[in-house]
Amino acid sequence: MGMLMWPLVIEGALLILLVLLLIYRSTLSMHEDDQLFLTESESHMQREQIEVMQKLNKVTPMVKWLGAASGVLGLVIVGVFVYQQLQQMQ
Repeated sequence: MGMLMWPLVIEGALLILLVLLLIYRSTLSMHEDDQLFLTESESHMQREQIEVMQKLNKVTPMVKWLGAASGVLGLVIVGVFVYQQLQQMQ
């Protein structure tokens, strides 16, 4: 289990960061509107929507990369664990 300790710690940190980003992204998307019908006096709402979309566009690639990294690291951990178990059986 000593060989797997650091990858498991890193995986845990990646998952915590991923969950935090997913929570942040969901709170941002709650403030997003699909369609706005605005008059001139409500133009500040358009600016707010643009800011929300910019934030979402920054967070989404990070979520994808962290998800992919977490998945790959999870597969590596499972592979190392299976390898260790096979070595112990011999």
